[in-house]
Amino acid sequence: RTFQKIEAVAAQIHANAGEAVAFRLDAEDIHQVQALFDTITSQNERITAVIHNVGGNIPSIFLRSPLSFFTQMWQSTFLSAYLVSQSCLKIFKDQNHGTLIFTGASASLRGKPFFAAFTMGKSALRTYALNLAQIYKSQGIHIAHVIIDGMVDGDRVNKALFGLGRLARLTRGTGGLNIDAIAENYWMLYQQTPQLWTHELDLRPYQEKF
Repeated sequence: RTFQKIEAVAAQIHANAGEAVAFRLDAEDIHQVQALFDTITSQNERITAVIHNVGGNIPSIFLRSPLSFFTQMWQSTFLSAYLVSQSCLKIFKDQNHGTLIFTGASASLRGKPFFAAFTMGKSALRTYALNLAQIYKSQGIHIAHVIIDGMVDGDRVNKALFGLGRLARLTRGTGGLNIDAIAENYWMLYQQTPQLWTHELDLRPYQEKF
């Protein structure tokens, strides 16, 4: 996610009569995370939704994986979620309102060969999200965990390995998870009222095994 890509999304929102400002930060850095939320609140902007969508799925052979690899995977998949949630929940608590959505994966539920490090972080994130939901539900704060099970039809997959990622996606038959459809489901979660909140949502193409 380069700043140029984020700016392009913001420009598209502006073109559709919306408002958006692009920021880029290291979500594993507590100072950068806190600075972002401080910047937004200092401008008297109200934060009503935060989506944590951090973490790359990188395979490795377990016995050949150095500690630095596991540390990096844990920081991106879990530590970043902890830092973001701690900053935003302070604001949501003062407001008595807010929606926090964590993006999970099939690794949130089960492990697969070569993905021990990714499973470690994503499974911990799922339990963490449930714990936060139990703590803050009575304070008007909706916390949800969305399992993205399958290949996402986006730039990262389509451009991976000189186009082989796109080929692998197309061989699935459905073409992967449509990013607009994913966004619509996140929007649905945001619009829910406290009378009926979804905590966990599974999203996958119909041909994906589970």
